[in-house]
Amino acid sequence: MTHDAALEEILSRPTVPLVEAMGVLPGDLMLLGAGGKMGPSLARLARRASEQAGTRRRVIAVARFSEAGLEAALRADGIETFACDLFDREQVAALPEAPNLVYLAGQKFGTTGQEARTWAVNAVLPAVVVERFPGARIVAFSTGNVYPLWPVDSEGPAETDTVDPLGEYAQSALARERVLEFYSRKNRTEMAVLRLNYAVEPRYGVLRDIADRVWEGRPVSLAMGRVNLIWQRDANAIALMALARCATPPLVLNVTGRPAHPVRSLAMEFGWRWHREPVFEGRAGTTALLSNSARCEEIFGAPETGIGEMIERVAEWVEQGGRSLGKPTHFETRDGRF
Repeated sequence: MTHDAALEEILSRPTVPLVEAMGVLPGDLMLLGAGGKMGPSLARLARRASEQAGTRRRVIAVARFSEAGLEAALRADGIETFACDLFDREQVAALPEAPNLVYLAGQKFGTTGQEARTWAVNAVLPAVVVERFPGARIVAFSTGNVYPLWPVDSEGPAETDTVDPLGEYAQSALARERVLEFYSRKNRTEMAVLRLNYAVEPRYGVLRDIADRVWEGRPVSLAMGRVNLIWQRDANAIALMALARCATPPLVLNVTGRPAHPVRSLAMEFGWRWHREPVFEGRAGTTALLSNSARCEEIFGAPETGIGEMIERVAEWVEQGGRSLGKPTHFETRDGRF
């Protein structure tokens, strides 16, 4: 499994609950900001789940499509595409109507030095979209970074716990949530806000970051001693199933797996598989960026993909030379500067 096509087949393989959900969800589906790390797989997952459910619907991917070949590849998989800059209100106005939206647009990496753009992307664009589609059901991705660092001897903060974002990226992410909530209450737009951390797949994510360091003999930072992880396919499936749970004010869910895993143990697991001794730097602190996903599990069940399978797929991909997206997560960052 070293080719992207084979990996995309796995990442877009529908779960049984998702097929059932897509079978009863009425109407077309549009994904806004679909050109990023999760969007293409999400579009394919929605297409396949709808087909398996016997439901005819348009799955529409909206993005700038700056990556060469992506738009053509999505079209080849039966997904409609619209090239659109969400900052251009005329282009947004020209988008087709759709009763179901998944909002993926956002900026995290590169925030330092581009704080103004980060705030514009994360806090202004949601208003543009919601003003254009006030009658749609909207599932919007947010981040667990809206929470403060939490004691590692706990399960992490729940949705009812106080948010206290550290750094301008996290603050702008909370602004996105507040803007969405404002329009949800104002226009009675039904929404769900998903606080995600961390989605992983072989080309990107915390496991890939750790695996690369072990494989190359570089130090693995223990600054963030524990991490919550969820397989990207499972996070995308939750996003699609959440369309039926949208409400006003928005339903807020922590989307991740549990329990949190010690970074040291994850690195040791890769080292054991490859007969390489991991090198560590720093010490694990008493707090980490954590999330308690119990509420999400109550609604949708536990994620299907366990940590063992995630590690196995990432390890196989790395050792066979599978490509990286080249976007480190900086999961070890504790000062909120990305």
